[in-house]
Amino acid sequence: MEQKRITLAELAKMVGGEVLGDPETEIVRLTDIEGAGPGAITFISNKNQVEKIISLQATACIVPQEVEGIDIPSIRVKNPILSATIIQNFLTTESFTPQGIHSTAQIGSGCEIPSHVSVGPMVVLGNKVKIGERVTLGPGVILGDGVAIDDDSVLSAHVTVQKNCVIGKRVIVQSGTVIGSDGFGYVPDENGNHIKRPHVGNVIIEDDVEIGANVCVDRATFGSTIIRKGTKIDNLVQVAHNVDIGERSLIVGQVGLAGSVKLGKGNVLGGQAAVKDHVQLGDHVIAAARSGITSNIASNSVVGGFPAGPHKEWLRASIAFSRIPDTIKEVRNLKKELESLKKIIEKLKESYND
Repeated sequence: MEQKRITLAELAKMVGGEVLGDPETEIVRLTDIEGAGPGAITFISNKNQVEKIISLQATACIVPQEVEGIDIPSIRVKNPILSATIIQNFLTTESFTPQGIHSTAQIGSGCEIPSHVSVGPMVVLGNKVKIGERVTLGPGVILGDGVAIDDDSVLSAHVTVQKNCVIGKRVIVQSGTVIGSDGFGYVPDENGNHIKRPHVGNVIIEDDVEIGANVCVDRATFGSTIIRKGTKIDNLVQVAHNVDIGERSLIVGQVGLAGSVKLGKGNVLGGQAAVKDHVQLGDHVIAAARSGITSNIASNSVVGGFPAGPHKEWLRASIAFSRIPDTIKEVRNLKKELESLKKIIEKLKESYND
C-alpha cells in the first residue's frame, strides 16, 4: 500500500475543523496517543486529556472545540472521535485494484461478471450469478444459483451466499458468514415427528450494510428476510427467517432474532439480547445487553432485563435483587429479636399473674 501524504489544512477541510498551528504540517497516518510518532496525527476526546498532549510525540492532534493554547499543530473539531474515524478511513483505504478471476475459481453457466472484479482462489459460483463492478470475493467464497451482488461489495474468505439472495452496494461481509441457509421451521405430526417446512424465500441485504464473522442470516419461508441499508451487525449473530431489520440499526455480538421479528429504524441491541418470534420493535429502540424481549416495544424506548421492561425499572430491580442476601439476614435477625421479645413478654405476664 502506497503511503498517503496530506496537509493539516486538507484534513481540517475534510472534517470541517479549524487548524491551530502550521496548516502545511504533513500527515501520513493516524494513531492512538501511545503509538504516536513523527508524521502521525492522534486525537483526544475531551479537554481533560490535554495533559497527555504535553509529552506527545505525534506531529499533530485532533482536539475538542473547547481546547485552546496548545503547542502542537492541531485540528479543533466538534466531535474528535468522528473526525479521527473519517481521517483514518481516508488514510488507510486503498483504491480498488482488480485482480481478475483466479485460475482455481469455478464459474457456473450464464454468470454476469464484469472485468473490474477480484475473484479469489477456490471461489465457487453457481449458475446465473450476477456480480457488479469492483466486487471482491475472498478465497473459498460460495455463491449459489441466481445470487446477485451489486457494486463495491466485499465478501471475505469462506462466506456462503445461497441461491437467489441479493446483496446491495458497498456491503461488507466478514469470514465464515452464511447468508440464505434454511430457517429453523418444523411442524410436528401426530407421532411427534418434526416435519421440515420448506423455505422458498430469499435474503435481501441493502446498501452499506456490514455483517461480521460467523453470522447466520436465514432465508425466508416465503418472501424475504431483509437487512435494510446502513445496518451494522457484529460477529456471531443469528437472524432467523423473515426477520426485517430497519435502516441504520446496530446489532451487537451474539444477539438472536427469532422468526418474523421486525425492527424499526435505528435500533440498538446490546450483546446477547434476544427477541421472541413475531415481536415488533419501533424506531430507535435501545435494548441493554442480555435483554429478553418477549413483547412489542414502542419507539424511542430503552429496555433491559428478562422479560425486558423499562431500563430504569430494571436497574432498580437489579439493585434490589443484589440486596436480597442481606435482606434475608436482616429478616432472620429480626425474627430472633422478635422471639426474644416474646419470651420477655411471657415472663412479664407470669410475674404479673403471680
